[in-house]
Amino acid sequence: FAPEQKLPTLNEISSEMNISVGKLREQLEVARSLGLVSVRPRVGMQREPFDFSAVILKAVLFSFATGEATFAQFSQLRRALEESVWEDAVQMLTDNDKAELQQLINRAWKKLGGKPIRIPNEEHRALHLTIFSRLDNPFVQGLLAAYWDAYEASELTRFNSLEYWVEVWHYHQEIVDAICSGDFERGRQRLIKHFSLLRSVPAVDIPEINVT
Repeated sequence: FAPEQKLPTLNEISSEMNISVGKLREQLEVARSLGLVSVRPRVGMQREPFDFSAVILKAVLFSFATGEATFAQFSQLRRALEESVWEDAVQMLTDNDKAELQQLINRAWKKLGGKPIRIPNEEHRALHLTIFSRLDNPFVQGLLAAYWDAYEASELTRFNSLEYWVEVWHYHQEIVDAICSGDFERGRQRLIKHFSLLRSVPAVDIPEINVT
């Protein structure tokens, strides 16, 4: 079945494959949780486009919750991925993409310099994903999207100072300037350098509260 194509009913599938409707319903719930199919009123079951981020995000967040993996480990994977595909990604960016990156930079500075100050979280995610948006690889796109979902869920930089964010966006400015000037190696070096800022984020200890 092609993406967005309507699927047969459970009864039809049951009859064709000789599987009980109850068993199919269980399998349908698994497929829905992975974003592989959807069920809508008046539409029925529909095959959804493949989205790797939907497949892995639940497992990633589960591993964080159980302590079997950490955000730092996932972040290490993301850094290695961005570094390895950087050259291919930036060479495919169009003039419109580069203009969009500049607009994201401008919006971020406007938020950081505004009254009240606002943290440009939306622009942060959009900037990184835009840089790699032309790569025709659903696994790369899915993993990077899942990283940013996990980043937001972790609230890792929630309590960072304004100085931290200003430094982050100075690096982003340099990265985008390098991309727009065609100095891709300098952009890659600034990307690698700016990754070190995440390691400098202090941990926030929340004391336990005894409820009596």
